[in-house]
Amino acid sequence: MKSIFVGNLPWSATNEELEQKFAEFGEVKSARIITDKMTGKSKGFGFVDMDDEAAQKAIAALSGAKWGDRELTCNEARPREERSDNRRDSGRNRF
Repeated sequence: MKSIFVGNLPWSATNEELEQKFAEFGEVKSARIITDKMTGKSKGFGFVDMDDEAAQKAIAALSGAKWGDRELTCNEARPREERSDNRRDSGRNRF
């Protein structure tokens, strides 16, 4: 199973449209567009999960492809980096 990062999505794109676009290359396990927690609006990128072979075909075919007036960025997703939670201690309370 591979997770594909899809960037530069049209702002109006839906999860269903994202899934349909990648389904041409194989079975899509999941397709999700990342949205802002406060507004619910798309952040312009998402992730698609597919088996390895289908994912490679999709990346090769769709990277740089036009969707509306946008040129897609597609590549294998990297693991999310751990971030420290600096919101509680921004350095102002240090002695």
